[in-house]
Amino acid sequence: MDVSVVVPTLNGRDCLASALDSLAVRAPDAEVVVVNGPSADGTSGMVRDRDDVDVLVEVATRTLNVARNAGIEAAAGDVVAFLGHDLVAESGWIDAVRETLAASDADAVAGPCRHRLRAGVTVVERESSDLADGDVAFFDGGNAAFRGSALRAADGFDEYMETGGARDLAHRLGAMGRQVEWTEAMAATHEYETDGGQTDRDWGWKYRALSYRLVKNYGLRPAVATTTVREALADARTTFTDVVRGDGRPTAWVGNGRDVVVGALTGASDAVVARGRDRSPARNPHGLSSRGDRAVTVYDRR
Repeated sequence: MDVSVVVPTLNGRDCLASALDSLAVRAPDAEVVVVNGPSADGTSGMVRDRDDVDVLVEVATRTLNVARNAGIEAAAGDVVAFLGHDLVAESGWIDAVRETLAASDADAVAGPCRHRLRAGVTVVERESSDLADGDVAFFDGGNAAFRGSALRAADGFDEYMETGGARDLAHRLGAMGRQVEWTEAMAATHEYETDGGQTDRDWGWKYRALSYRLVKNYGLRPAVATTTVREALADARTTFTDVVRGDGRPTAWVGNGRDVVVGALTGASDAVVARGRDRSPARNPHGLSSRGDRAVTVYDRR
């Protein structure tokens, strides 16, 4: 089983070096494809100086899903795995990919992403949803592997989305009856030097992506609206608690609410158009086959 590992990156040179080091040790026989773009921190030079990267693809678009699709186009393996540039593959990672897919009819396999903090190690557990007729198995797009046939059937990732591309793919694979296996042995770790901290969230894009993927995949049904409103209320309660504690400003809370509403309405409107454009099971009008100009430059050592 030939495995290609796609590592998308953007201005993450130091993290990327650690990810590539882990692959060199734990997946030495896998094809490694780095998709860079457009970084301004010397990433290209660092990658080209290494002898353990088979293909470097330079793209001009900053969107993660564009980079993922560019990696799929460049990959030669019959299995395409994705590793986030800020993740380190743990021992047994590549074996878990091969053994899980070889022992089952699964179309994809995913594993946990662990966060190493000063206080210890945390694990993001597996998630699922019963919004559809059957369960949808979610996965982290930075630690998952797919048979090439499954990615082609889904037409890759939806490039409309700036966030939530992996969750959208999970919905579409589920609708097509594609099975996603989970194994603890396929673990990858975020390494942190500090206890981390909250980063500013783009609430508009979070809810634009949420409503887009739900309406695109399931239509304008009551369950879609209920799911969106329930999540918005939960986020509103959390951010309001921050305001009460003095960690946030009331004006910012109101502004975030406005972004949520505008984002959700925009996403739903665009999803109706997308749903009309692609009525196939793939539900992906902005997918792999929609364009062929992602790569600006390709350095291929194969």
